[in-house]
Amino acid sequence: MNSIRQVPSRVKTKRIETNLGAEREHFDKQQLSSISKAINSNEAPVKEKHARRIILGTHREKGAFTFWSYALGLPLSSNSILSWKFCHVVHKVLRDGHQNSLQDCMRHHSNIVETGQLWGNLHDRYGQLVALYAKLLCTKMEFHVKHSEIRANLEVTDEVLERVAGTDINNVFQLTVEVFDYLDTELRLAETVIRQLNTSIAISTLTSGQCRLSPLIQVIQDCSHLYHFTVKLLFKLHACLPADTLQGHRDRFHDQFHSLKTFFNKARDMMYFKRLIQIPKLPESPPNFLHAASLAKHARPVVVIPDEEEPEQVDDDDDDPEPLINVSDVTMPSMAVPQQFDIFDQTFGPANGGFDDRDIQIENLKRDLELLRTDLERVKGEAQRYITQLKSQINSLEAELEEQRVQKQRALVENEQLRMELEATRRRNAEHESVQATFGEAETRAQATEQRYNKLREKHTELVSSHAELLRKSADTVKMLSATQQTQEEVERTKQQLAFEVDRIKQDADMKLEEQKFEMEKLKREFEEKKAEVERVKGTLQSNEKVGEQQTRSMSALQAEKERLMHSVSEKEAALSSLRHAAQLQQSSLQQERERSTRELGELQGRLQEKSCREEQLQQKLLEEQFSLLQGTVSEAESIIQDAVAKLDDPLHIRCTSSPDYLVSRAEATLGSIDKVKKGHSDYLTNMGDVGGLLRALTQFSHLAADTIINGSATAHMAPTDHADRLTENCRGCATQSLQFLKDLKSKASLQRADLASIRIVVQKILRLGEELRPKGMDVRQDELGDLVDKEMAATSAAIEEAVRRIDEMMNQARKDTSGVKLEVNERILYSCTDLMKAIHLLVLTSTDLQKEIVEGGRGAATIKEFYARNSRWTEGLISASKAVGWGATQMVESADKVVLHTGKYEELIVCSHEIAASTAQLVASSKVKADRNSTKLTALQQASRRVNEMAANVVASTKTGQENLEDKDTMDFSGMSLIKLKMEEMESQVKVLELENQLGNERLRLGELRKKHYDIAGVPAADLSEGNGLASSSASEPSSPKPSKPSIMRKPALAQKPNLPPKNMFR
Repeated sequence: MNSIRQVPSRVKTKRIETNLGAEREHFDKQQLSSISKAINSNEAPVKEKHARRIILGTHREKGAFTFWSYALGLPLSSNSILSWKFCHVVHKVLRDGHQNSLQDCMRHHSNIVETGQLWGNLHDRYGQLVALYAKLLCTKMEFHVKHSEIRANLEVTDEVLERVAGTDINNVFQLTVEVFDYLDTELRLAETVIRQLNTSIAISTLTSGQCRLSPLIQVIQDCSHLYHFTVKLLFKLHACLPADTLQGHRDRFHDQFHSLKTFFNKARDMMYFKRLIQIPKLPESPPNFLHAASLAKHARPVVVIPDEEEPEQVDDDDDDPEPLINVSDVTMPSMAVPQQFDIFDQTFGPANGGFDDRDIQIENLKRDLELLRTDLERVKGEAQRYITQLKSQINSLEAELEEQRVQKQRALVENEQLRMELEATRRRNAEHESVQATFGEAETRAQATEQRYNKLREKHTELVSSHAELLRKSADTVKMLSATQQTQEEVERTKQQLAFEVDRIKQDADMKLEEQKFEMEKLKREFEEKKAEVERVKGTLQSNEKVGEQQTRSMSALQAEKERLMHSVSEKEAALSSLRHAAQLQQSSLQQERERSTRELGELQGRLQEKSCREEQLQQKLLEEQFSLLQGTVSEAESIIQDAVAKLDDPLHIRCTSSPDYLVSRAEATLGSIDKVKKGHSDYLTNMGDVGGLLRALTQFSHLAADTIINGSATAHMAPTDHADRLTENCRGCATQSLQFLKDLKSKASLQRADLASIRIVVQKILRLGEELRPKGMDVRQDELGDLVDKEMAATSAAIEEAVRRIDEMMNQARKDTSGVKLEVNERILYSCTDLMKAIHLLVLTSTDLQKEIVEGGRGAATIKEFYARNSRWTEGLISASKAVGWGATQMVESADKVVLHTGKYEELIVCSHEIAASTAQLVASSKVKADRNSTKLTALQQASRRVNEMAANVVASTKTGQENLEDKDTMDFSGMSLIKLKMEEMESQVKVLELENQLGNERLRLGELRKKHYDIAGVPAADLSEGNGLASSSASEPSSPKPSKPSIMRKPALAQKPNLPPKNMFR
């Protein structure tokens, strides 16, 4: 009976041990299956049930040890999609797994970094995403390890955030920067995923798109919490630090706010996210951190995940839905045994009256308890041994991994060695080819040696012929000696020529003999050196030696001939001695003739010296008279300028006034006279015999300078105090510098250093002051405005007609000079320009008709001129707009001509088109101010303006199309480049991009300064634009384009001048 009672406990203990091992094995199997199904190379999103099982596994074992033990065996470096899904699962484990998972993941931080660096260096779409995701995971782990109170899912209260930030403002500042970096990595990954989704034309309903989009659910959850942290921390910083210190933080937050809002809006519109997550809406504008009350308006964005169970689809290889703990084998026997025990007791009753059996049962239970304790210790020992074995396996696997890395490095080194050996083999092949080429050159030199021998034989023949020629020349020389015996000079020359010929014959004979000997020795050496290489040269060498002997015999014959020539030369010298005597007689007669010529030459030189002395005296007298005239003129000029200076202090002159316009005209004339004086001064210094130009220039300069001084003083009487003082001071300075210049002209010592630069500077200052005092917008009298409007409109029409005529001429010339694609591009551009000119002409005619209607309807009983004078500002705007249209048409023709002739830029034509569109908009705005809204002519004018804009757009489109057709676009082929070369090219391209961006920014700054200066010169202040007859407000309503800067090479047209336009972008 006792044995029956003991059986159930023993069986239970053994089965519990068996079930613990089976349960662990089942758990490991289930985790391996889930990991292999969640992280694979299929381009599909990670299934939620597999990720859920992995997360439940981390909670069961209180960490991610099992997950990483299997994840480290995945081939992450072989497939980018596999690495992408691995990062997604790690992100889920960090967010939803057990809190100890963070420490387990941090132990493998280096593996994640290496995976990101590996795929970041490869040009793969998923590879770029893996690099960004790996950086995000590293940033996330580092942040939460440093701030352990903030959980990895970022779901903490504001009190916890306040406790983490603390009271030290430096810690708050540092925590804010870290949250910024954290949010930057999240947003960068999201933007890259959405950009790739757009470029690959994938949609969120396809598995390829869902594979990229599925990790963004965790990104959206992180970003909502990080945005709330940032707002809270920035309000806390602004409560403790000045606003200027946190300007960089505010700018960075604004950038992140707009990026996050754009990301949320795009994700909210995708069908994939609508059933999986509810994305919060951010406010229209970022919080105002400068006002502490704005914190109350801030609402924490909440992300909602709907509680919808994912439909469980049973795959072919899916796990059986078994429970995590199999209790069927344990519960059944344990239930059966008590049932048998009760039946036994009911049938037979308790053994030994019940008392002894219970004692025995207690003792049995104690023994069983001791057995269970020993079994438990044994199980713990086995578990410890199992853990030790696992650690040893991990160490062995890590050693194998390190060995694999070493083998990889060795393979790389061996690969590099093989590459070097291949290059060495190639160099040896090249050297072998060079040796073969050297052998060919040796054969070539042997052939050249044979050719040289043939040339030597030819030279010997030429030597024989030259010797015969010398004999003939010797005979001719004898004849020449007999013919030139009349004069000693001819005899001497003949003697020298004969001696030279004889010496040359000797030298030629000696040199040819030496050359032949040298050539023979050289041939012998070359034949001996090449004897081993080329056997056939040996026979040729023997023949050459025989020929050399023949040449030696011929040289002996030449030596005999030389002796014969020496004998003939001695005979000729005897004949020359007889001729020398006759030459001496003639030389004496020539000496007498030379002495007589010398006496006559001396007499003539004496007369010439007397004549030159008289001319010098006359020249000196002329120079003195010219200088005396100059002194008189200078004295008169000094008196004129001194008289003008005296009027500055004359009380009666205070009543005299003058206009700035007249002062400007006098100053400009004075500057012109200064140039004439400078030219006359330089001419006088060059030729002091002619002082007429300097005298005329000085006379004009003195009167104009005095006139400028007097009118400057008179203008100062009507000017403000500051301008009056400066103008009077500059007038005195002009007089002082002018008198100093005239004083330098009086003396010959200082005549050279007389300079007009100081006078020019002072007069230019007076000119600038006059222009500053000139009233703006009053260049034309009001009674002339009416006539000027008609003239400008007529001039504009004439300019447009001239432009159309020139375009027709350019069209005909282009058809003659070009053909093919260039002709087609030129015709398209010129046709579009012609259409634009016709549209402008129609616009000008329509504007003229509307202008007449406005004048007739608004002048009443007044005349047309009185109407224009009464509405002067409107009239000036109309004139300015008309000038702008005519100027734009003229510049359009100039630019088109340069483009057709390939001397200009297409951009100039585009800028002119934009300028014409802006000018026509100004003309329409100027006409619309006074026109009736219901006027049919106003409607026609607006239609003509739209037509001009369309034609201007056609010109721009034709120009860009022609530019694209004519430009050659090189195809970018990087297939032959290595990884390092591609990286270097990428860095160089980035440097060029930064340089071009810097140049673009500088050019935009320059454009802004040019526009500002143009508006300053136009003379229309900002205050005047807000009042008047409404021209500014009407212009602001029209579509305006930025005012482009004109190229410096453009010249202003004769009929239409560049208008003074009011600033168009002042109302933006």
